[in-house]
Amino acid sequence: MGARAILHLLLHFAVPALIAWLFFRDRFLRAWALMLLGWIIDIDHLLADPIYAPGRCSIGFHPLHTAPAIAAYGVLVLPRRTRLFGIGLLVHIALDAIDCIWMHAAG
Repeated sequence: MGARAILHLLLHFAVPALIAWLFFRDRFLRAWALMLLGWIIDIDHLLADPIYAPGRCSIGFHPLHTAPAIAAYGVLVLPRRTRLFGIGLLVHIALDAIDCIWMHAAG
């Protein structure tokens, strides 16, 4: 596993932690845990062959990483009950999109 992939995985832990710390400090662990549940969308990687391809951009490739799914994640941010999960999903997608940009920039 390369440095980019390791950094990508670390950011999937760190960014939700930072958001939880900055905006939900009074319930930090619960907020962080609910945002980490955003990783559940990576279950769609099981539909791909190969399951893990370090040079493949997830955005637009995997079903739960497409525009309609991302729009649904945005809707989940609106109700208070699903807000943290929705934020976690959107953070996950944003980090995956950044990873795609890094991949394309590296050539």
